[in-house]
Amino acid sequence: MPDYAMSRLVFQRGLAALYLVAFLTAALQFRALLGERGMLPVPRFVKRVPFRAAPSLFHLYYSDRFFAAVAWGGCAVSAALLAGLHDLLPLWGALLLWLVPWALYLSIVNVGQTWYGFGWESLLLETGFLAVFLGNDEVAPPVLVLFLLRWILFRVEFGAGLIKIRGDACWRKLTCLHYHHETQPMPGPLSWFFHHLPGPLHKAEVAANHVTQLVVPFLLFTPQPVAAAAASLMILTQLWLVLSGNFAWLNWITIVLALPAVRFPGPASPAAPAPLWYVVVVSAVALLLVVLSYRPVANLVSRRQVMNRSFDPLHLVNTYGAFGSVSRVRYEVVIEGTRDDSPREDADWRAYEFRGKPGDPRRWPRQFAPYHLRLDWLMWFVGLSPAYAGAWFGALIERLLEGDRATLRLLRRSPFPPERPPRWVRARLFRYRYTTWRELRETGACWHRIHVRDFLPPTRLEEPARSG
Repeated sequence: MPDYAMSRLVFQRGLAALYLVAFLTAALQFRALLGERGMLPVPRFVKRVPFRAAPSLFHLYYSDRFFAAVAWGGCAVSAALLAGLHDLLPLWGALLLWLVPWALYLSIVNVGQTWYGFGWESLLLETGFLAVFLGNDEVAPPVLVLFLLRWILFRVEFGAGLIKIRGDACWRKLTCLHYHHETQPMPGPLSWFFHHLPGPLHKAEVAANHVTQLVVPFLLFTPQPVAAAAASLMILTQLWLVLSGNFAWLNWITIVLALPAVRFPGPASPAAPAPLWYVVVVSAVALLLVVLSYRPVANLVSRRQVMNRSFDPLHLVNTYGAFGSVSRVRYEVVIEGTRDDSPREDADWRAYEFRGKPGDPRRWPRQFAPYHLRLDWLMWFVGLSPAYAGAWFGALIERLLEGDRATLRLLRRSPFPPERPPRWVRARLFRYRYTTWRELRETGACWHRIHVRDFLPPTRLEEPARSG
């Protein structure tokens, strides 16, 4: 078998970098989302959900300081792994060090509720758990672990391909990219240009995507150099997706997963055999993961395939997929506030601007991935249907009326300083579309929008009752 020592090194560094981004995202955003005064507080969640259903350190104790310590501690461990500290430790110490970020991030995801309900959270955990057993410079990369990493990549790509073919008819007609670049959750700085590519090229993109996701994954289990060529093709496809949108770390972790299938030139693995205890542990873990793969495989072959589902509370083996259906029209919820006493239509309404989601038609989208703007993503879902505006949306409006500093830090711009919050807040639904080349030249705006309807009528905080 070819030597994969350098492939392991590149994979481990890439995974450590993604861990660092994930923990940094948690550290900078948790207080407003999950904190004691957050929109979906962790203490409230752990009171109603038992430990066995969502294992987490926060079932044992919660405070905002403790959550911050977990998130920043995860950043520190991830940085140490990125620097290669595990290669300086004995083999057992390396395994324990890689176990730390997995356990810490599992604790966050399992209390993250809606904010952490994305497939790439489970994908990071599943990949991170398997990486624990990949070893360090003392041993050669275990064949079983390398095989299981390809198995994850296979399920990511093949699952995404199947959900498309079984889902929206536009994938079968090769027309989904006529809409997707415009209606995707969070466009990137190049998405406008991708949208305006010629129609035949869009069809060619979709056809190539079907080949990459439905045919190429099977080649991962063939001998080299075919497996490396298949992984390389997947990497190129993912880089294309990186350029065309902001999908947090979904594309990047798929790239990282493909790296162990590529043989990179570099120093050879140690010639000494692996310790017996290590062989036994790796074999037992591999057997466990193969057994747990039954339900994800059953889901893959089912006509009722579901996307992004975890089948165990530790997120050890999951099912993946994205965009089984594609929106034809983009709707955005725009939140506005006013300090006027009366919330009339002619009041001085001022819009809150989010970091990633479209707002001001003249503001060009920014590149944020692999960083994950969780509030912006949930706002995209709200634009699809009011059913997605759960308890967190009402809490968001309340925090804006209070001028909550932690919440305002999630935004790009608030028209009201924390010490002088608005008296009224409302939300309106707009239909957005990309401007044409001519409109872009004439107006400088990349978006055109029209008002559809009111989403939330003017709302204010309840005034305390006066004693008689």
